[in-house]
Amino acid sequence: MLNQLKRHWLRYLVHVGCLVPFGLLIFDYLNDQLTVNPIQAATLRTGKTALIILVLSLVCTPIKTFTPFKQVTVLRRPLGLYAFFYVCLHLLIFVAWDYGFDWEFIGEAIGEKRYIIVGLIAWLLLIPLAITSTKGWMRRLGKRWRLLHRLVYLVAGLAVLHYVWLVKADVREPLLYGAAIGILLLLRLPALRRWQQRPNKQPKALDRSSEAS
Repeated sequence: MLNQLKRHWLRYLVHVGCLVPFGLLIFDYLNDQLTVNPIQAATLRTGKTALIILVLSLVCTPIKTFTPFKQVTVLRRPLGLYAFFYVCLHLLIFVAWDYGFDWEFIGEAIGEKRYIIVGLIAWLLLIPLAITSTKGWMRRLGKRWRLLHRLVYLVAGLAVLHYVWLVKADVREPLLYGAAIGILLLLRLPALRRWQQRPNKQPKALDRSSEAS
C-alpha cells in the first residue's frame, strides 16, 4: 500500500483535488450555504471548476515538454474527465434544477441566450473526447486520436467565450483564463519546442570537444 502511494501520489492528489469542489458544493447545499440564489451559485461554481480543471489538463503538455517532470502526462486523462464531469453537472443544474426539465422553456432560453448555445457546443465537442480517452481508443484511432483531441483547445476557447457572455460586465476573470489558454497554445508551436531542445544537445557537443582535447 505504501509503495502504491509513493508511485501514484500525484494521481491520488489529482483525484482528491478534483473531488473537493464537488464535496464542498454538496456540503453547502445540504447546509443552505449556497447564497440567496443557490441555483446561480451552483451553476457558477461548477462552470468555473470545469474551466479551471480543463486549463490544468492543458498545462500538462508544456510541463512535460519544458521541464523534467514527464510524469505529469498521466494526469491529462483524469483531469480531462473531471472537467467533463463538472461540465455535465453544470448542464444538469441548468436543465433539471433551473428549468425543471421544461424542454419548451429550455428551447426558448437556448434561442434567446447566445452563451447557452456556445456552452452546448463546447459540451457536445467534449463528449467524443471523453469517450475516446482510453488507451483502447488511442490504439484504434492511431494518429487521428491526436488530431481529434486537439479539439480540446477549441472547447477551452468556447468555454471562455461562454463565460464572457454570461458575466457580461466584468469580464476580467474569464479573459485571464483566455490569456492562459492562448499562452498554452503558443507553447505548442514547433519553433518553441525546437528551441527548448537545443540546450539539451549543447552539453553533449561540449563534452565531446573536451574529451578530444
